[in-house]
Amino acid sequence: MFLTISTTGTPERPATDLGFLLHKHPDKAQAFSTSYGKAHVVYPEADAERCTAALLLEVDAVALVRRGKGKGRGGAPDAALAQYVNDRPYAASSLLAVALSAVFSSAMRGVCTARPERVGQPLPLRVEVPALPARGGPDLVRNLFAPLGWTVTAEPVALDAEFPEWGDSRYVGLVLESETLTLAEALRHLYVLLPVLDDAKHYWVASDEVDKLLRAGEGWLPAHPEQKLITSRYLSRRWSLTREAMERLELVRLAEADDSEVEEIDNAVEAETETEEKPTPLAVQRRDAIVDALKTSGAARVLDLGCGQGQLVQALLKDTRFTEIVGTDVSMRALTIAGRRLKLDRMGERQASRVQLFQSSLAYTDNRLKGYDAAVLSEVIEHLDLPRLPALEYAVFGAARPRTVVVTTPNVEYNVRWETLPAGHVRHGDHRFEWTRAEFGEWAAKVAQRHGYDVEFVPVGPDDPEVGPPTQMAVFRMTTAKEEKAA
Repeated sequence: MFLTISTTGTPERPATDLGFLLHKHPDKAQAFSTSYGKAHVVYPEADAERCTAALLLEVDAVALVRRGKGKGRGGAPDAALAQYVNDRPYAASSLLAVALSAVFSSAMRGVCTARPERVGQPLPLRVEVPALPARGGPDLVRNLFAPLGWTVTAEPVALDAEFPEWGDSRYVGLVLESETLTLAEALRHLYVLLPVLDDAKHYWVASDEVDKLLRAGEGWLPAHPEQKLITSRYLSRRWSLTREAMERLELVRLAEADDSEVEEIDNAVEAETETEEKPTPLAVQRRDAIVDALKTSGAARVLDLGCGQGQLVQALLKDTRFTEIVGTDVSMRALTIAGRRLKLDRMGERQASRVQLFQSSLAYTDNRLKGYDAAVLSEVIEHLDLPRLPALEYAVFGAARPRTVVVTTPNVEYNVRWETLPAGHVRHGDHRFEWTRAEFGEWAAKVAQRHGYDVEFVPVGPDDPEVGPPTQMAVFRMTTAKEEKAA
């Protein structure tokens, strides 16, 4: 796939300012990895009078088949019908739109610290897309781009130049020209309208696509004459998402007409107020404490060992500072439930690239667990027989060796505060043991000493002055000398 963006300039405002606005230096050829291949940015020409930036996307056809929802659920129809022979590597589509967003993200947001005065200034722009699928033909291309201030040239591509009687293909060679748009506006138009013209997406369209559409369509989509078609096609004709997007766009239109904020228009129902604050469940308090500990550690790549049904993985996915999250469990049934909870089959490609689930036993070392910033054992150790704890200890602290390890376990002393728990019983039928604070502290201190960690204890839940908190948490941090040696 290939796309070029060109501009012209003067000695006072050189065309090479395009490099500053795109955050890509004209003298460098740069490459960027995407989920489905590699994107290259080069400048065929770059001087004060004229500058052209080219984006070339090399699609990995095998990755597209493996990860591209190629069975038809939200995937490109052509990829579903012919996985190995299709136009995806060559014709502009949602693959190219995603690459535009990833490679030129700052430019699309209108951010440029080097030339801030140029961000809001219209540029003489020329955009060329040699092969663009256009389901609706050249007329639809003009109907979509012309109302936005573009001069549109959409030349149909013949099926075969040697056999003109075969007619035209569904592809066009597109040239867009404008002197009234900023670069950020141009990129947002392309981001939305390329997949709209293709009328297909290579990934499952989830509810977050509505937010993406409204962000990229801010300032132009609410008043576009083809708003309904754009919204329906962008959201892969999913009726519920299209209706939600249309309702929100109508609110934006009304707010602009009334010169007010959307929140002032959308005030028919007052926010519910609670007369009595409900206590936060202990499981939620525990997850919050773990997430806070991980944030403090600065971890980006995190293991959730014994992830169960995926509640913690789900919480970590909401924070973009965690760039890679791995959930493991010995139970395939638990992993299946976790996959359903996370909606992995419907997750957008960027979110899906951050998470993976696989089966693993903490009784054995697993090389896949090495090299992570942090690991979490949340309510795990009490499910093991005591003689098997040394194997877990070595697998996590001796073999995997993350810089930070967070361990939570019940505090048996607090059990007397549970009115419904009979005396002498553990909290869960599968618990092999439950420790006092002293027992947990002794075990944690020995583990830390044996493997070169410092350990800190954090109460989770109400800290009773007599029996302590319901959950006890230990945060192990690799000592500086060990961390340097490991690095």
